[in-house]
Amino acid sequence: MTEHISKQYDQDLEAIRSRTLQMGGLVESQIRGAVAGYLDGDADRIEQAIAADARVNELEIAIDDDLRQVIVRRQPAASDLRLIMAVSKTVTDLERIGDEAAKIARMARELGASGRKQPARLAPVNHVAEIAIGMLRKSLDAFARLDAAAAANIIGEDASIDNEFHSIMRQLITHMMEDPRTITTSINIVWVAKAIERIGDHAKNIAEQVIYIVKGRDVRHTPLAEVQREALG
Repeated sequence: MTEHISKQYDQDLEAIRSRTLQMGGLVESQIRGAVAGYLDGDADRIEQAIAADARVNELEIAIDDDLRQVIVRRQPAASDLRLIMAVSKTVTDLERIGDEAAKIARMARELGASGRKQPARLAPVNHVAEIAIGMLRKSLDAFARLDAAAAANIIGEDASIDNEFHSIMRQLITHMMEDPRTITTSINIVWVAKAIERIGDHAKNIAEQVIYIVKGRDVRHTPLAEVQREALG
């Protein structure tokens, strides 16, 4: 009987991890659709990215409920409790990534409705979006494999997104000063770039939770060199 209960418990935890990865896949598709819709004005992709937000929210609530049920029924031991806490935080980060993706899609919709042309000079936005999406995909892969070393590498990538964001800001400020007619579209790009930067932050948070699950150490607000030592130790 005890073995049967233990097996069921393991299956419950694995089902929660699988559902979290399903949510991550949905969020990744949502970001891709939102960014593509913003860059090329594809109305269908824009609306799909906005509509996906409701499904992301449903998954957040469902997974949180699964986590509560496991805590109540199983009274998890320390290592399993770490996993449960980390999944709870990961799901929150995924939901917030979904919010940022929906925000990008709504800005794209607004741009289309205004009749203004897609802003020029969008290559840097596409580049920073690819970095952020890559970080999210690798964070989810590290979560699936519980790979602390891979997670530490992802945390190190966050600085490149910050640098790209500041570079975009400098370029846009220059454009606005040179031609005030570009102010409206430039501000639109700023908000999109900021949303992408936040997506990178949330992907980093997920990577930090992987290290917490594997190593039992909370590495938030910890210098990168120390995080890497902890992950590899």
